[in-house]
Amino acid sequence: MSQTAGTVIDSSVLLDVFTEDPTWLAWSRAQLVEAAERGGLVLNAVVIAEIAPRFSRVEHLRGALPSMSVIEAIPIPASFLAGHAHAQYRRAGGQREAILPDFLIGAHAAVTGRPLLTRDPNRVASYIPGASIIAP
Repeated sequence: MSQTAGTVIDSSVLLDVFTEDPTWLAWSRAQLVEAAERGGLVLNAVVIAEIAPRFSRVEHLRGALPSMSVIEAIPIPASFLAGHAHAQYRRAGGQREAILPDFLIGAHAAVTGRPLLTRDPNRVASYIPGASIIAP
Protein backbone atom coordinates (compact mmCIF):
# COMPACT_ATOMS: atom_id res chain seq x y z
CA MET A 1 0.00 0.00 0.00
CA SER A 2 3.03 2.29 -0.39
CA GLN A 3 2.03 5.74 -1.61
CA THR A 4 5.47 6.83 -2.80
CA ALA A 5 8.96 5.49 -2.42
CA GLY A 6 10.90 6.71 0.54
CA THR A 7 11.69 6.21 4.18
CA VAL A 8 9.65 7.57 7.08
CA ILE A 9 12.01 9.59 9.27
CA ASP A 10 11.62 9.76 13.04
CA SER A 11 12.30 13.06 14.76
CA SER A 12 15.16 11.53 16.78
CA VAL A 13 17.29 11.29 13.63
CA LEU A 14 16.56 14.85 12.50
CA LEU A 15 17.21 16.20 16.00
CA ASP A 16 20.62 14.49 16.00
CA VAL A 17 21.52 16.55 12.94
CA PHE A 18 19.92 19.82 14.08
CA THR A 19 21.59 19.64 17.51
CA GLU A 20 24.87 18.20 16.16
CA ASP A 21 24.62 15.44 18.74
CA PRO A 22 28.21 14.30 19.44
CA THR A 23 27.23 10.64 19.76
CA TRP A 24 24.72 10.28 16.92
CA LEU A 25 25.39 13.02 14.36
CA ALA A 26 27.57 10.94 12.02
CA TRP A 27 25.25 7.91 12.09
CA SER A 28 22.08 9.95 11.61
CA ARG A 29 23.53 12.09 8.81
CA ALA A 30 24.79 8.98 6.95
CA GLN A 31 21.43 7.25 7.34
CA LEU A 32 19.56 10.31 6.02
CA VAL A 33 21.81 10.36 2.94
CA GLU A 34 21.20 6.65 2.34
CA ALA A 35 17.44 7.09 2.80
CA ALA A 36 17.41 9.97 0.32
CA GLU A 37 19.25 7.82 -2.20
CA ARG A 38 16.62 5.07 -1.75
CA GLY A 39 13.76 7.40 -2.59
CA GLY A 40 13.37 10.38 -0.34
CA LEU A 41 12.52 11.33 3.21
CA VAL A 42 8.91 11.18 4.41
CA LEU A 43 7.86 13.24 7.43
CA ASN A 44 4.46 13.78 9.03
CA ALA A 45 2.82 16.29 11.34
CA VAL A 46 3.95 14.41 14.47
CA VAL A 47 7.60 14.66 13.42
CA ILE A 48 7.16 18.35 12.59
CA ALA A 49 5.61 18.95 16.04
CA GLU A 50 8.49 17.16 17.77
CA ILE A 51 11.20 19.16 15.98
CA ALA A 52 9.33 22.51 16.01
CA PRO A 53 10.72 23.76 19.36
CA ARG A 54 14.18 23.97 17.75
CA PHE A 55 12.95 26.76 15.44
CA SER A 56 11.45 30.21 16.02
CA ARG A 57 9.41 30.21 12.78
CA VAL A 58 7.87 27.55 10.58
CA GLU A 59 9.77 29.01 7.61
CA HIS A 60 13.05 28.35 9.41
CA LEU A 61 11.99 24.77 10.12
CA ARG A 62 11.04 24.22 6.46
CA GLY A 63 14.36 25.72 5.37
CA ALA A 64 16.30 23.36 7.64
CA LEU A 65 14.68 20.20 6.27
CA PRO A 66 16.58 18.28 3.62
CA SER A 67 15.44 19.30 0.13
CA MET A 68 14.19 15.81 -0.66
CA SER A 69 11.78 15.82 2.30
CA VAL A 70 8.07 15.29 1.75
CA ILE A 71 5.56 16.09 4.48
CA GLU A 72 2.66 13.68 4.27
CA ALA A 73 -0.56 13.23 6.21
CA ILE A 74 -0.78 10.18 8.45
CA PRO A 75 -3.23 7.78 6.79
CA ILE A 76 -6.39 6.93 8.77
CA PRO A 77 -5.45 3.20 8.86
CA ALA A 78 -2.11 4.20 10.44
CA SER A 79 -3.88 6.25 13.13
CA PHE A 80 -6.17 3.27 13.78
CA LEU A 81 -3.16 0.94 14.08
CA ALA A 82 -1.40 3.41 16.39
CA GLY A 83 -4.45 3.56 18.65
CA HIS A 84 -4.54 -0.22 18.95
CA ALA A 85 -0.78 -0.38 19.52
CA HIS A 86 -1.12 2.20 22.29
CA ALA A 87 -3.94 0.22 23.92
CA GLN A 88 -1.85 -2.95 23.82
CA TYR A 89 1.12 -1.04 25.25
CA ARG A 90 -1.03 0.26 28.12
CA ARG A 91 -2.43 -3.24 28.82
CA ALA A 92 1.15 -4.49 29.03
CA GLY A 93 1.92 -1.90 31.72
CA GLY A 94 3.06 1.07 29.61
CA GLN A 95 2.98 4.23 31.71
CA ARG A 96 2.19 7.06 29.28
CA GLU A 97 -1.44 8.17 28.96
CA ALA A 98 -1.37 9.95 25.58
CA ILE A 99 -1.02 8.09 22.29
CA LEU A 100 2.71 7.89 21.83
CA PRO A 101 4.12 9.77 18.88
CA ASP A 102 6.30 6.72 18.25
CA PHE A 103 3.19 4.68 17.45
CA LEU A 104 1.81 7.26 15.00
CA ILE A 105 5.16 7.58 13.21
CA GLY A 106 5.80 3.82 13.19
CA ALA A 107 2.28 3.00 12.01
CA HIS A 108 2.62 5.56 9.20
CA ALA A 109 5.69 3.67 7.98
CA ALA A 110 4.10 0.23 8.38
CA VAL A 111 0.77 1.05 6.70
CA THR A 112 2.48 2.71 3.73
CA GLY A 113 4.98 -0.14 3.34
CA ARG A 114 8.02 2.03 4.00
CA PRO A 115 10.94 1.52 6.37
CA LEU A 116 11.17 3.68 9.49
CA LEU A 117 14.51 5.36 10.23
CA THR A 118 14.75 5.85 13.99
CA ARG A 119 17.14 5.66 16.89
CA ASP A 120 14.39 4.56 19.29
CA PRO A 121 12.88 1.40 17.75
CA ASN A 122 11.76 -0.52 20.84
CA ARG A 123 8.08 0.41 21.13
CA VAL A 124 7.51 0.33 17.38
CA ALA A 125 9.25 -3.03 17.02
CA SER A 126 7.21 -4.46 19.89
CA TYR A 127 3.76 -3.10 19.07
CA ILE A 128 3.55 -2.34 15.32
CA PRO A 129 3.39 -5.60 13.37
CA GLY A 130 5.12 -5.54 10.02
CA ALA A 131 7.16 -2.41 10.68
CA SER A 132 10.48 -2.45 8.86
CA ILE A 133 12.98 -0.56 11.00
CA ILE A 134 16.36 0.97 10.28
CA ALA A 135 18.08 1.59 13.62
CA PRO A 136 21.55 1.38 15.16
